[in-house]
Amino acid sequence: MAAGSNRSDSNRRWFVLTLAGLTATLVVAAPRMALPVLFHEMSEGLGLSLVQIGAIWGIASLAGVFAALAGGAIGDRFGAKRALTISCLALGVAGASRGFSSDLATLTVTVFLSGFVSAAIPMNLHKVCAVWFSRRRLGLANGVISAGMAFGSMIGSMISATVLSPWMGGWRHVLFFYGGVACVMSIPWALTRTAPKQSGLSTSDDAVRSIRLALLRVARLRSVWLLGIALLGVGGCIQGLLGYLPLYLREIGWPGARADAALGLFHAISLVSVFPLALLSDRLGSRKAFLIAATLTIAAGVSLLSVADGAIVWVAVLMAGAVRDGYMAIFMTTITEIDGVGILYAGTAIGLAQTLSRVGGLIAPPLGNSLAGYSLRLPFLLWAVMALVGFAALVWFKRDQTYKPPVVSSSLASEDVS
Repeated sequence: MAAGSNRSDSNRRWFVLTLAGLTATLVVAAPRMALPVLFHEMSEGLGLSLVQIGAIWGIASLAGVFAALAGGAIGDRFGAKRALTISCLALGVAGASRGFSSDLATLTVTVFLSGFVSAAIPMNLHKVCAVWFSRRRLGLANGVISAGMAFGSMIGSMISATVLSPWMGGWRHVLFFYGGVACVMSIPWALTRTAPKQSGLSTSDDAVRSIRLALLRVARLRSVWLLGIALLGVGGCIQGLLGYLPLYLREIGWPGARADAALGLFHAISLVSVFPLALLSDRLGSRKAFLIAATLTIAAGVSLLSVADGAIVWVAVLMAGAVRDGYMAIFMTTITEIDGVGILYAGTAIGLAQTLSRVGGLIAPPLGNSLAGYSLRLPFLLWAVMALVGFAALVWFKRDQTYKPPVVSSSLASEDVS
């Protein structure tokens, strides 16, 4: 009986992980990365300037400043399954509403709303991994989420403008389509069963059931703040780059399809690299070293774009993209392993880090795009400097401040995912 139960739990574990990866692909990443390649079409239809496009790209990060921390805390309090069910449905409605935008003001509001809901999803996906997978496999599980993000970003950037928009009749219908997909994805989350029961408890139920206490507990952890600052720098760098790169390449004379392909290549190489990096991190346990190396690689690739021409642009894109989602997989594993976080406060801790990342994502695009008036290459230098800020924070992060997983009580494990 026990062996059969274990096999059933194992099958459900991989089903939940597959569902989480698909959610990252179809609900979060693909709709998000459709915007940069649709911006050219949207700017012509709505009369937007380059700086206004940068502001729109950053506004979703502004929404995330408010939503990411709350989304993680709500997932800790009510369970990641419930949070994901509601978030997918709400994001579908909010994401589709962007297609009704008629001017800058309405586009700003609808992008803000969709960004607000979208910010509540990633930390709950990673919390699901922390609940279902042991430390030995946690890096791999988080790698599946990051790979889903990479794959969704790749297909969103490669097909949204060149395939879906012509086929569906314009950018508005593409956004309607992605909204419908998100609504459909809420159904399997609603039907997903609870986590396997575990025994033992290191933290009281009352503590995790109080959002306020969870926020206060996580906010006192210096390591969480350092990792959050690291993600602010790296996340801001990537956010600025992804929104600007297709526009920049078109501006310097690249055909539209080729410019979109460069963005697709960024995500493709990230997808290919994420699993080897996550598996190697699990095997060696050297999280901090991986994060530092990845940060420096991103900074080098982005700074190279400020001087690159011709084929060197592809090299720079490959450098910046090769470690992007591997960085995120290892980052999420590292923050879960911090002493005092673990399964109980994973959502809240990731939410705090994501909140800081959204601050970087908010300021990076409009600030970088504004420098394009002086030189089209200057934005890349600004974003490379932001990545180096993340490097400095990682240097201060103490590698020995890591978490050793406790065993969680049956009641808490069940409530966490239910």
